[in-house]
Amino acid sequence: MTTPSSTDNGNAPMLDVAGLQKIYRGEGRSVEAVRDLTFTLGDGELACLVGPSGCGKTTLLKCIAGLMQPTSGAVTLAGSPVTGPPPDMAVVFQEYGRSLFPWLTVRGNVELPLKEKKLPKDKRGRLVGEALEAVGLADFADSYPWQLSGGMQQRVAIARAIAYEPRVLLMDEPFAAVDAQTRADLEDLIRSLWKRFGMTILFVTHDIDEAVYLGQRVLVLSSSPTVIQDDITVDLSDERDQLVTRGERRFTELRAKVYEEIQNAKRGPVAASVSGE
Repeated sequence: MTTPSSTDNGNAPMLDVAGLQKIYRGEGRSVEAVRDLTFTLGDGELACLVGPSGCGKTTLLKCIAGLMQPTSGAVTLAGSPVTGPPPDMAVVFQEYGRSLFPWLTVRGNVELPLKEKKLPKDKRGRLVGEALEAVGLADFADSYPWQLSGGMQQRVAIARAIAYEPRVLLMDEPFAAVDAQTRADLEDLIRSLWKRFGMTILFVTHDIDEAVYLGQRVLVLSSSPTVIQDDITVDLSDERDQLVTRGERRFTELRAKVYEEIQNAKRGPVAASVSGE
C-alpha cells in the first residue's frame, strides 16, 4: 500500500468532522460533552485519538458512526453526510465478547453482517474466508466464540469488520481488556491489515504508547467539553517493530509530547471557559 494521502493534495477528505457538538439534556440540566470539534482524515490514513479519562472519546465515536445524533455540526464520509450508520463504515468496540453471538460459529459471526447486506452466498464465503485468513483464524472457522481466548475473540470481531469491506474503520479501545503480549500482537495485526486493505482507520485508545506506535497522527482531545487539543504528526518509519520502534529516541520524544498535551488538556477549555465568564 502506498503512503496514505493527506487532504492537502486537493482531494476531499475520507472523513470530515466539522464543528461537532453534543449536549446531553435531562432532569433540568445540560452537559456539553463535545464542543465545536473539527478534524479530517484522508483516504487510507491511520490516526489515533487520545485524551483524559471521561473526555468524551466514546461519545465522539458514536456521533461519527451515526449511532448518536450530534446537537450541531456535521460528519461527512466520502462526501456524503452521516445521518445514521453508513454502509461504508464498520466499528470494533472494546467489549468484543458482547458483540459476538455465542450460538454462532466464528464463520457465522463474521458472515452475519454480510447476510444483512444481502450479498450473494459465494461472495459472502469469499469475504469471510479472506477476513479469517487475514487475522490468522482460518483454522477456527467452525469454532464457537466461547471456545476461544480473549485475543482470538477480538480477532473475530476485527475479521467481521474487515469482511464488511468498510472504507472507514472505527475502533473504540479494542485492546483494553487483553494482556500485554496479546495487545502487542493485535497492534501489529492492525497495522498489517491497514496496509493490506487500505482502510481509513480512527483508533481510540487511552494508551499513549499504543497511539504513537500505531498511528500516523495522534489527535489529542481536551477535557470535557471536548475539542481537539493538538494534532501531532508521528514521523516514525512506516515499518514498525515492537522492540526496535519503541526503543527509538524519536518514539520516546513523541510519547513525551503526547503525554504533555494530555496533561495540558486536563487544564484546557473547561478552565478557560469558566475564567472567561
